[in-house]
Amino acid sequence: MSKPKIAGVAAGVILLAIILGWLFTAPYLSNQGLGRLPGLFIGGTATDAPDDFSYLNGVPGPMKMKQKGFPELVVYLSFVGAPGGVISATRPDAGYWGERVKERGGDGWLRVGDETFAMTATQIVGPQHLVMMEQWAAKSGRSLDESLYSGSEPLREWEVYFWTPRS
Repeated sequence: MSKPKIAGVAAGVILLAIILGWLFTAPYLSNQGLGRLPGLFIGGTATDAPDDFSYLNGVPGPMKMKQKGFPELVVYLSFVGAPGGVISATRPDAGYWGERVKERGGDGWLRVGDETFAMTATQIVGPQHLVMMEQWAAKSGRSLDESLYSGSEPLREWEVYFWTPRS
């Protein structure tokens, strides 16, 4: 085998190892560098949705969300479990997952702990927006007039999504 062919095969093997490593380890739980890359596998156990998701508030950490459609990428979201569904929020900056929900009808999956639920997200607008955002802000230890971090909009301006069980 010639040296260029060996180099090409080696480069292909290295590239394949990097891609497979990313597929099986992402999403990473951080907010910088590689941690911002989404994964492909949500995992967990498919679970029938309960009537009241409030019990999930005792599960530490964020939830994972996977939206239907190609590519089906998994991202971490902060959440609040509530009667009838799950509240999530995002900055009003046309970010990745909020726009995907709007474009694709909201169908997806949420994983909290080891439970994975088939859900549909609906953007909440009007007076109910602030009621739900207040619950989300309280769980994060802030008021609606505070920002989550420096340079961010006040929480009252964030987009709110309510996830309900898919039938």
